[in-house]
Amino acid sequence: MYLGIDLGGTNIAVGIVDENYRIVARAKNHTRVPCPEAELTEQLAQTTLQALKNADLTLEDVPWIGVGSPGSIDSKAGLVGFAGNLDLHNYALAQQLSQQLQNKPVLVENDANAAAYGEFMAGALRGATDGLAITLGTGIGGGIIIDGKIYAGCNGAAGELGHQVIAVNGRPCTCGRRGCWETYASATGLIKTTQEVMTAHDDQKGAPIWTIPGGDLHKVDGRTAFDAMRAGDPLGQEAVDRFIADLGIGLANCINIFQPDVVCIGGGICNEKENLLRPLRAYLEKEVFHVPNSRQTELRIAELGNDAGIIGAALLGRGHTF
Repeated sequence: MYLGIDLGGTNIAVGIVDENYRIVARAKNHTRVPCPEAELTEQLAQTTLQALKNADLTLEDVPWIGVGSPGSIDSKAGLVGFAGNLDLHNYALAQQLSQQLQNKPVLVENDANAAAYGEFMAGALRGATDGLAITLGTGIGGGIIIDGKIYAGCNGAAGELGHQVIAVNGRPCTCGRRGCWETYASATGLIKTTQEVMTAHDDQKGAPIWTIPGGDLHKVDGRTAFDAMRAGDPLGQEAVDRFIADLGIGLANCINIFQPDVVCIGGGICNEKENLLRPLRAYLEKEVFHVPNSRQTELRIAELGNDAGIIGAALLGRGHTF
C-alpha cells in the first residue's frame, strides 16, 4: 500500500493507493491557512492518520509518504520554496511531517508534476515514455515526463507551460507578463473570450450566447460558448473557434518542443470530449511539425481527474533510494 497527499489551498486530500494504483481509502480536511508551519504540519499529519485508520492500516503498512504541493518545490530537499495561496516560504515540509509521523520518509513534489506522474502510472499517459499532462482550470497546470521520470528543471520550476506567451502585449497574467497561454486557453480564458464575443455583438441579445447566461456577462461560464454552439448560434461557434485556436497554439508549441508520445489534457472543459478534441486534432494536424513516416504525438483526455495528484504523490517513492 502507498499513501499520497494532495495539499491544496482549500482542502488536504489523502488517499491510500493499492498495488493496482487504485485509491482504496480516503480522508479529507479543510486547509486552515494561513497558519504557522507547525499547525499546517499537524493538519497534514492528522489527515494522514485518519486515512490510514479508514483503511485499517498503520504507518508501518506504507513505505513512504508522498505529498503534492502547489508552489515552487525543491524535491531533493523536501522544501516548499514559495506557495502564495498557502503563504508558505521555505517550508521544510518533508522534514517536519516526517518528524510528526514516526520518521517515515516523506517525498514532496509540485502538485502538477505529481498529477502528471499519476496519469503516467495509472491514467492517460500509461504506456508512454515521454508525456505531457496539461490541466485547464483557473490557470493552466503542466507536468512533464521524460524517460519515465518527472522533469523539474534545474530549479524545480519546469512545467509552467501556461506561462508561454502566445499573444505579444496580450491579456495581463497574474505572473506579471502579458499574453500568457493560460490567459486565453484556461477555463478563465474561455470565459473571457466568450464575454468578448458577447460584448462585440451586444446588439444580438436574443442569440443563445446571450440568453443562456440570462443576458448577464457575469454569469458566463466555461460551458456557455459550447452550449450556444450546440444551439446553432454562430456567435457560440465564433467563441469556440477562438478558444480552440488559442488552446491549439500552445499545444502545438508544447508538441514541437518535446515531441512526446502522448499529451493528455484535463479539467472541466474536457467534458466536451469530441466537441473539443475533433477540432483540436484538426488544428494540430496543420500546426505541428511532422516528421514523415514517423510516429506522431497522440492527444488524449486525462483519466484520473482530481485523483491524479493523490495517486502520483503516493507513487513518488518508486525507484527512489532511501
